Amino acid sequence: MNVVTLGMWGGYPNKGEATSSFIVEHEGHRLLIDCGSAVLSTYLTMGELHELDAVLVSHYHPDHIADIGVLQHAAMIQKQLGELHSPLPIYAHAQDVIEFEKLAYKGVTTGVEIEAHATFAIGPFKVSTCPTVHPVYCLAFRIEVEDKSVVFTADTEWTDALVDFARDADLLVSESNVYPQYAGKIQGHLTGQEAGKLASLAGVKRLVLTHLPQYGERSVLVKEAKKEFTGPVELAYTKQQINL
Repeated sequence: MNVVTLGMWGGYPNKGEATSSFIVEHEGHRLLIDCGSAVLSTYLTMGELHELDAVLVSHYHPDHIADIGVLQHAAMIQKQLGELHSPLPIYAHAQDVIEFEKLAYKGVTTGVEIEAHATFAIGPFKVSTCPTVHPVYCLAFRIEVEDKSVVFTADTEWTDALVDFARDADLLVSESNVYPQYAGKIQGHLTGQEAGKLASLAGVKRLVLTHLPQYGERSVLVKEAKKEFTGPVELAYTKQQINL
């Protein structure tokens, strides 16, 4: 299994880059995790739309769905050109019915409802979900194939539920949007130290920090995470590839 970073910013894209989004691929199968601002243009430097098996959407904030519309337009054009032969499934929760219904578009994309605490298959991937703590309903994802696993926290503040959900994962991709001086002041997100605590309690092998703030010294987030987690810690960066 290979995990590729398309973007790592929270809220809005930084200069020339994309909001937090990832590709998970294995033996020719490919999942897109979230599709926020500038994600599609970044992805298209690395692959073709018809090579996607599915899209997973954690929640409906713009930095996670902003490029869904242009992805649908791209799919429509590919279908007209004869390059897209079946609708692209977009997996997401239906707690927000209006947003969920937008995922189906002119026969080129279709919305597939997923629920919390669910486990389902997409190609060779086993996908599990866990609700997070965020101002809107949001799901974390655990993706497993063969004996490898990666967990994406999506957007969340601290919740004990993620400890068991991430248990023994080979890779934890955790949001880390809050510097220590803003702990308790910015809701719905983790500090670097909390991301490290999650990695430590869950016993994961490696920690990558994403959904990063555009301001401040981001190396502080790694330093804070290392107070809790003794394994490898790093900031996500565009086109980073992690082979598990």
